[in-house]
Amino acid sequence: MLRLPSYKEKWGPRIQFRTVVAMGGPTWIAFAALCISAAVSISIVKRQLDGQNDAELCNNRSPSDYFRLTAEDDCRDVVRCSVQGLLALRCPSGLAFDIEKQTCDWKNNVKNCEQLEKPRLATPLLATDEPLCETGKLACGNGDCIERELFCNGLPDCSDGSDENACTVDRDPNRAPPCDQTQCVLPDCFCSPDGTQIPGRLEPNTVPQMITITFDDAVNNNNIIVYERIFKDGRNNPNGCSAKGTFFVSHKYTNYSAVQELHRKGHEIAAHSITHRNQEKYWTEATLDTWAKEMAGVRLILERFGNITDNSIVGVRAPYLRVGGNSQFSMMEEQAFLYDSTLTAPLSNPPLWPYTLYFRMPHKCHGNGQNCPTRSHAVWEMVMNELDRRDDPNFDEELAGCAMVDSCSNIISGEQFYNFLNHNFERHYKTNRAPLGLYFHAGWLKLNQDYLDALVQWIDEVLGKNDVYFVTMTQVLQWMQSPTELSSIRDFAPWKEKCDVKGQAYCSLPNACPLTTRELPGETIRLHTCMECPQNYPWIEDPTGDYFAFKK
Repeated sequence: MLRLPSYKEKWGPRIQFRTVVAMGGPTWIAFAALCISAAVSISIVKRQLDGQNDAELCNNRSPSDYFRLTAEDDCRDVVRCSVQGLLALRCPSGLAFDIEKQTCDWKNNVKNCEQLEKPRLATPLLATDEPLCETGKLACGNGDCIERELFCNGLPDCSDGSDENACTVDRDPNRAPPCDQTQCVLPDCFCSPDGTQIPGRLEPNTVPQMITITFDDAVNNNNIIVYERIFKDGRNNPNGCSAKGTFFVSHKYTNYSAVQELHRKGHEIAAHSITHRNQEKYWTEATLDTWAKEMAGVRLILERFGNITDNSIVGVRAPYLRVGGNSQFSMMEEQAFLYDSTLTAPLSNPPLWPYTLYFRMPHKCHGNGQNCPTRSHAVWEMVMNELDRRDDPNFDEELAGCAMVDSCSNIISGEQFYNFLNHNFERHYKTNRAPLGLYFHAGWLKLNQDYLDALVQWIDEVLGKNDVYFVTMTQVLQWMQSPTELSSIRDFAPWKEKCDVKGQAYCSLPNACPLTTRELPGETIRLHTCMECPQNYPWIEDPTGDYFAFKK
């Protein structure tokens, strides 16, 4: 049994640019694209202004922030500070620069053309020549002293709000310390300075190459055929047990009889929210209570209507990979979730191993506007290593990595996808054998049968090796907590549970319950389950579907 430790808005305008894929969603992609687009003019500003020079303009200004020199033009021109001087950027014709979002957008969408710069937030006085406050307190931006633990707690305690304006991984006064391997010891804790060290300090050639295939969102008749093809009977690991996957399930439109069957066969079911709300800020800025309703709520729904009674739903992935900061991870501790799989590590060679968050994460907070955890949390991070999008690294130019396979936009054929899989496999297999994560939305494979064919062919080929295992995320952590060499891995007990399940599904004719809820007025949704129908459609304020306030 695995031990618990004891301690993204819709796309903007379509701008012509070279393919750029990275974490952070469409806003970031459009903005990054501007920096290399032929349609955008970027140059060093040569100008003569009365009474103000570049040094004055750039004083106390972040080099990453664009600002306007004047509000009298057509809203396309902005500049930012650099060591070369002011760098100018001009949006393509028909677009304007949104100073708050820091990106070009359709002109009708930009409401701040009169605004010269982003509002400057007050910051606390954390680095001073002499202490400004007594021991245990820190200074707000206005000089007031408050308790240290009040900084970066999600609530403005300084009158100027400055205690919540310096809360990044590197600036939070209460941030987790760097990895200390004398204090961080398996099975409860694992870290390494750069994240690449193998647990148990084993040699790479003695370590099984673990591969985790995951799928996000609802499980239903639209995608179950994809899962059945990938995890078909007889596709076994070298220990004789069937290949396994992990499913991060969101609630709406999920067929819970299908979830129950996946769980019966030994696949892992994990939490992916009730609402899957299509608002990135909703997840980035959600409170601990909201995170609990979404993730503990969907776990309750999965357990009840998928008849999952073994307390095995221990993983979380945030929708749109929008990290929820300390609120998300504090919720996970309180609700006894074991691991998160939302944080993305930039493309690196060698890749990173999963780690615990008692200590600071060993990579930067990757992605535009991400709200990474800064504090110490008793949670494992199944970090999402970015994949190398090149199918032939010997000839292709370097490209930014991608986390979800279906976001790797340069894949245009089954053959190219097959080469992509081989290249990324070798990046792991021939270095430190960190688990290779292949993260999908099923629709991408269903709509591109050539890609599905290539994936299945590749799986069968790598399973021909005696040291490659397709396992769940929890099984990866079970191995990490008890590192076992290849010579003994065939008898590794945690990987033998539900080894090769046969037999019939729990029910062949599930209930198709037509349900409504006052939380979703005007909608009637069918809930498919082998269990008894609830009175109402389960939703965020009523996850069991029985809450009296929502009865008909």
